[in-house]
Amino acid sequence: MSAAHTPSRHVVVIGGGISGLAAAHRLLEGGVRVTVLEASGRVGGKLLAGEIAGMPVDLGAESMLARRPEAVDLARAVGLGEALRPPSATAAIWSRGVLRPLPTGHMMGVPGDLGALAASGVLSAEGLARVARDEKLPPAELGEDVAIGALVAERMGREVVDRLVEPLLGGVYAGDAYRISLRSAVPQLFEAARTHGSLTAAVRALQARAAAAPRPGGPVFVGIEGGIGRLPLAVADAVRALGGEIRTHAPVTQVARHGEGWLVEVGEETLAADGVVVATPAHDAARILARVCRGAGAGGVVDDLAGVEYASMALVTMAFRRSDVEGLLQGSGFLVPPVDGRTIKASTFSSNKWRWNADAGPDLFVLRTSVGRYGDEEDLLRPDAELVAMSLKDLGDAVGLAAAPVDTRVTRWDAGLPQYPVGHPQRVARIRQEVGRLPGLAVCGAVYDGVGIPACVSSAHRAAGELLATLAEGARDEGGQ
Repeated sequence: MSAAHTPSRHVVVIGGGISGLAAAHRLLEGGVRVTVLEASGRVGGKLLAGEIAGMPVDLGAESMLARRPEAVDLARAVGLGEALRPPSATAAIWSRGVLRPLPTGHMMGVPGDLGALAASGVLSAEGLARVARDEKLPPAELGEDVAIGALVAERMGREVVDRLVEPLLGGVYAGDAYRISLRSAVPQLFEAARTHGSLTAAVRALQARAAAAPRPGGPVFVGIEGGIGRLPLAVADAVRALGGEIRTHAPVTQVARHGEGWLVEVGEETLAADGVVVATPAHDAARILARVCRGAGAGGVVDDLAGVEYASMALVTMAFRRSDVEGLLQGSGFLVPPVDGRTIKASTFSSNKWRWNADAGPDLFVLRTSVGRYGDEEDLLRPDAELVAMSLKDLGDAVGLAAAPVDTRVTRWDAGLPQYPVGHPQRVARIRQEVGRLPGLAVCGAVYDGVGIPACVSSAHRAAGELLATLAEGARDEGGQ
């Protein structure tokens, strides 16, 4: 009998975020026994469902990419298929004191449709002329990797980076476009730019390819009725239904090899396992793996993990009487270029964006703002009340909002988003190469393959698949003895 159908095989998953839970779910489907150890008092990580003024809201991530199948498929597998909902309305950019429509025809802010960019009014005439020069320049030399902001600024000018690329990338990574790796953040554009004469042509080619590709219709992003925060809870329920064990308040100190298996130290207890998946943030992974991946000197896996930088941010969620904001809040919200020096980096009009949110409180209107990004975290030292007041000040300037909220909630995500600087793909490759030398050990999570929910689920499935293959090979070896 193969390991994939031998319940006596035991895998410990360290970390109860969506990556760890997705790995546990896949491992259980593969027939192994699973224990999930989560250091905090709840599962879900950066996906958190909550309430404000008695209404359900997301206090973490609120949507997921639907064009990638992994997260949508997982939601359907755990019974949330009927709860998937597309967003409504359209976003804007609050640039130079004016709300302007988010232009179409771009890829993470890198423009391909110059007509749509001009119509949006986001760039000045000089900025538009600078973007147009891209197609007249010699092909870019990308090397092994390049910062997306640096490349776009070199070919299209800083204005398009500051006014379009920065706010869009900031919404995903809470990072600095001039540091973020193009190869990591937008890998398809990195590859397309290698074979096309300009960034503009590369974006157009990718969009033409996407338009011609056979695929079912549907939205680019989806949410879940009641909040994306329901997803990890549903996966956790499915893990338990399949026989898995989930322990909270169970911080892991370290792991160690024991014969052909593993020992996992959690509190004063030691668990024996045939395999281990580490699905924690990078700094925790470095500590947990220090005994088995010593990584002496620069370049070792522990050094690589410990060197990953994170951005912190806060979400300010507010509920207003709908009658107090009638006519002021149009569309799904707006992004804010950091170059304008505002406190908030974005605002989402949740009651416009999600129909389920509006239906839950027809007399109330919920919105949220985000504060903080990599290199710009000073405001996060302020108390909650000041973050609310500063958000209200910016909202007043942007849309004329003067009403007082009936309820507020500030959710802080300290070291919440890993940063992907130039060289990040090589860092990940080194980590996986070192970890791969230890049979029965795998890593997954936002630090490796992307910070979006589908990327995290894909990373989890990759780790689970590696372990199932290793356990199956071990069972074959045992059977041949």
